[in-house]
Amino acid sequence: MFILLLAATLFPTANGWTYPNLQLDALDTLRWDQIGYNSGPNPNSPGIGTFIAPCTFFTSDTSGNSGRSNAADWIRTAYHDMATYNQTDGTGGLDASIRFGAEQARPENVGDAFNNTINVVSGHANRYVSVADTLAVAAVMAFENCGGPQIAFRGGRVDATEPNVPGVPQPQDTLDAHIADFARSGFTQTEMISLVACGHSFGGVQHAIFPDIVPDLDDPTDTQSVQHFDTTFTNFDNNIASEYIAGTTQNPLVVGSNITTNSDQRIFGSDGNATMLSFANSAELFASTCSTLIARMLDTVPSGVQLTEVVTPLPVKPTNLVHILDGDNMVFTLDVRIWNSTNTSMAVVMLWDDHNGATNSTTLPARRLGTSSAINDLYKATWYGVDELTFDGVAGITTMRFTVNGDLEDQNGLGFPVQDSVLFSTSSCSFSRNPILARIDVAVRNGVNATRVFLEHTSFDSTGAPVVTRIDVPPPTQAVAVNSAYSVWSTNLTDNLFYTIGAEIDGTLINPTWANQAQNFKSC
Repeated sequence: MFILLLAATLFPTANGWTYPNLQLDALDTLRWDQIGYNSGPNPNSPGIGTFIAPCTFFTSDTSGNSGRSNAADWIRTAYHDMATYNQTDGTGGLDASIRFGAEQARPENVGDAFNNTINVVSGHANRYVSVADTLAVAAVMAFENCGGPQIAFRGGRVDATEPNVPGVPQPQDTLDAHIADFARSGFTQTEMISLVACGHSFGGVQHAIFPDIVPDLDDPTDTQSVQHFDTTFTNFDNNIASEYIAGTTQNPLVVGSNITTNSDQRIFGSDGNATMLSFANSAELFASTCSTLIARMLDTVPSGVQLTEVVTPLPVKPTNLVHILDGDNMVFTLDVRIWNSTNTSMAVVMLWDDHNGATNSTTLPARRLGTSSAINDLYKATWYGVDELTFDGVAGITTMRFTVNGDLEDQNGLGFPVQDSVLFSTSSCSFSRNPILARIDVAVRNGVNATRVFLEHTSFDSTGAPVVTRIDVPPPTQAVAVNSAYSVWSTNLTDNLFYTIGAEIDGTLINPTWANQAQNFKSC
C-alpha cells in the first residue's frame, strides 16, 4: 500500500510535458513503455523491462541458478558510473563513462556487470536519449519493477567522450575514505549509509571477482558463487536492514572472514546503527528514503548538463507520426497511446484542423499489438492508430485533437500541433538499385520561409553514443510544383541509410519528419 501511495505522490496525474517535444516523447517511451507495444527501439525488439521480468532473470544464464540478476547489475552499473562525480570541479557523474574499457579495467570496476548492462540497454539510445539516460532508466526500472518505490526520472544526460578519473569506493577502503568519497559526490554520512543499504537490497558479492571475500560456494542453485547481501536479493525490501540489526545477516561485507573488506559493517555502524535501526523498524521509511536518494544519485551529472523535467506520461500521446505528400493527397500514419487503460473497445476519434479552417475527423481502430505496460503491470496503456489516412494535401493539417469515449483531449486547449511545412514527396525515385542512386524530393509548402532544408541520419560511434549527420537539400533554381500548395526541393542519394527530413522555417528548427531509405523509392 505504501508504494502505491508514494507513486501517487510522485506522479499524481499523467499530464506532464507538452506535445510536440521529440526529446520528451522519446524519454516518455523509454520510461513508460517498458514492455509490449512500442517498447523497443524497433517493432521487433523487446523493451528494457522485458529483461527483468521476472526479477530473477539474468541474461547470461537463464537457468535461474546463477545467483545473479540483471536488476542487481543495472543498479551497480548506475552507481559505479555516478561515483566518479566531484562536486568541487563538476566532473564525473552519471555520463556513461563506464562504457569505456579503460574505466572498466580499473580494480574499482571489476566484473562483467557493466558490459552486461550496457549490452542490454544501450540499444535504446538514440538522438534524443543518451546511453547515460538508458543506464539511469534501467536502474529506475530495477527498483520499481522488483518491489521498490517509484523514482522520479529525468532525461537529458550527456554521454562522456572519455573515461572519468577514478573514484569508486572499494571494500578495503577505510571508513574515513568512504565518508570522503561520498562527500566528494555530494552525499552526507547518513546518506552514504542509506544509499549503500538501498543498493545492497539487491545482489551480492561474486567469488570470481572477489575471491578473498567470498569462497567458492559449490552450490548448484548459485553456480556463480554469489554470497548475497540479504535473503531476498532479487527484490527490494528492508531485509538488508532488518537482518543486519537482528544479527542474522550473511552479508559478506558485514560478516566476512576478512575484516579489512567488511565495508558495509563499517558504514552501517558508523552512526551507532541508528540509520539501519530506523530502516529495520520501518519499511516505509526505507522505501521513501531510497526513492529520494536513488533519484539524486541518478541526477548527479557533470556541471553544465541540464536535465529535463521529471518525465511523466501524457494521458493521450500521439507518436510515430509519419505524413507524406502523394501528389494532391497527404497520407498520414499515426499511433495513439491511451494511458493507464486496457480497454480496447474505446471510441477514439481523431479530429484535425486544416489550412482552410475546416475540422475533419476519423475513428481510430485499436492496434492489433494491443497494449504496453510499466512497473510490473501497475500501469498499462492501450494503443490505437491508423495506418494510411488519406486526405486533401492542399488543405493539409495544422492541429490534432482526440476524443476518448466522448471526452476531449486537447492539451488544455492547445491541441496537438502538426507541422506540414516540409514533407517527403512520393515523387522521390530510384535510378539504380546497385549501385544505389536515388533522388529524394522534399515538398515545401508555398509561402513558408524555408531558410534551410536538410536530411538527417543517426548513427552510433565506436562507444555507442548517437551521432547525427545532416545533409543539406539545395533550394531549386526554379520552382517545381507538386500541387498548388507545395514545391519540390531535391537532392541525390548514393547510400541506403535511413533519413529523416528537417528544416529551418524563419530561422526556427522544426521537428524532423519521415524516416525511410532509398531502396524503398519507386523506380524513376
